Amino acid sequence: MSLRIVAVLLIGAWLAIASHTAGAIDPVEMTDPALQTRYRALTHELRCMQCQNQSIADSPVGLAGDLRREVRELLEAGKTDQQVRDYMRDRYGDFILFRPRFAANTLWLWAAPVVLLLLGLYAAWRVVRKRGALVATDSFDDEATRS
Repeated sequence: MSLRIVAVLLIGAWLAIASHTAGAIDPVEMTDPALQTRYRALTHELRCMQCQNQSIADSPVGLAGDLRREVRELLEAGKTDQQVRDYMRDRYGDFILFRPRFAANTLWLWAAPVVLLLLGLYAAWRVVRKRGALVATDSFDDEATRS
């Protein structure tokens, strides 16, 4: 075998190994499968405070790793999913939750889509009604346009 073929095979093997480990952000496996399922669900519900658009399950930064460890420790201590969410919300604020709770200060988050939809429907209704009135009053004369 030539040296070039050996080098290509070594580089290919190294890339295969490197790509396999690069995808694993959180390789932690718990002994209880139900606990592991809860852990994965919770880490996808909590937002990384540094990345802000990624869950802590998907974020590679150190802060997300600390938050994942904290979630794992709380679950292993016997806390329920809601207790974990409450603990994280109390500690980091409502922003950590991808689905904010329904409260007075988050009411606009829940009401804004409905209000905007109603305003859009009202605007569309007004435009259609005005155009219908214009068509009804239009005095288009075919004879005048032919000459």
